[in-house]
Amino acid sequence: MAAETLTKAHDSHAAVEDGSNWGGGKSPFNVSYGKLMMWYFLVSDAFTFSALLISYGTLRFSSPEWADPNKVFNAFPFLEGWDVPLGFVSLMTFILILSSVFVVRAVQEGHRMNKDGVLFWMFWGIVGGAAFLGCQAWEWMHLIHGGTTLWWNPYGPQAFGMLFFLITGFHGFHVFSGVVLNIIIWIQASQGVFHRRGHYEMVEKVGLYWHFVDLVWVFVFLAFYLL
Repeated sequence: MAAETLTKAHDSHAAVEDGSNWGGGKSPFNVSYGKLMMWYFLVSDAFTFSALLISYGTLRFSSPEWADPNKVFNAFPFLEGWDVPLGFVSLMTFILILSSVFVVRAVQEGHRMNKDGVLFWMFWGIVGGAAFLGCQAWEWMHLIHGGTTLWWNPYGPQAFGMLFFLITGFHGFHVFSGVVLNIIIWIQASQGVFHRRGHYEMVEKVGLYWHFVDLVWVFVFLAFYLL
């Protein structure tokens, strides 16, 4: 009995060492530890965004009046005096979704062990993320110039401005973090780090984060710009 126990323990330790199993046995999700931890992080982060958006929705529908998004978000760069309701934010959304498509292509090229393809598509994903941040900065400056702050806004209840800057700023911080992470991974990929490892799983893990940021924006867009 003791010999059998020792044999099982040795086999379990060997399995952990070669990465095929965990200490408690084979991974029940059939994914690597790193990807599973990324999913755990994204789920916990989703709770935070959910709480913020639920708070916004509660205040939005409990208030007798609210800011009209067609009037608040009707400006477009270089088209001063034009009335383009939701035009600019639609462009922002397109840019972010397109950057997510570029990251998907980078992950696909990683599965093919195509270093040049990974670098090409990740680069454009980074450009898309940076462009989105630039658009968001312009939108913030425009609203602030028009009198919208955390404590007051000309469009309706004070809570609108406060929640807008809080939630879109929190999302913008995630986009900024994603851009930084993608740049780091791009540099490592250009140096051949992942090619030497024999896989580009890190590109896929960062891609999961980027798709999460993209998905969250859909709900932010719905809450602030459509309701």
